[in-house]
Amino acid sequence: MAKAHIKTPTGAEITIEGDSAEVAKIILQVQAVPESKASIRHQAKTLEQKREVKKQRTASDLIVVMKEDGFFNKPRGLAEVAFELQKEGRLFPVTTLSGVMLSLIQKKILSRIKNDGHWVYGKR
Repeated sequence: MAKAHIKTPTGAEITIEGDSAEVAKIILQVQAVPESKASIRHQAKTLEQKREVKKQRTASDLIVVMKEDGFFNKPRGLAEVAFELQKEGRLFPVTTLSGVMLSLIQKKILSRIKNDGHWVYGKR
């Protein structure tokens, strides 16, 4: 009775027992499969990693970058924030930005004050 031990590129260990013709046939099948399936898994993992890198930044991330760039050195209203984001090709409705700005205030990243009945936002 023939016996074979195979370690696949993915780390799986396979032990095959049987007559020599059966073992040879299974070894050929196993050698052919990892190349296609393992490469597909590797390609899928690589694609997933690329997606992670390419993920779009959230409105909150973009506003924090604007703060770091000095945009909030003087107080700004929501319309000004939305317009600045639009200049960069990021379209967010003002109604969305109000919630984002509030969460940044609560995280103590930005501050706000009421100016002529409207909230304006600045750096902390």
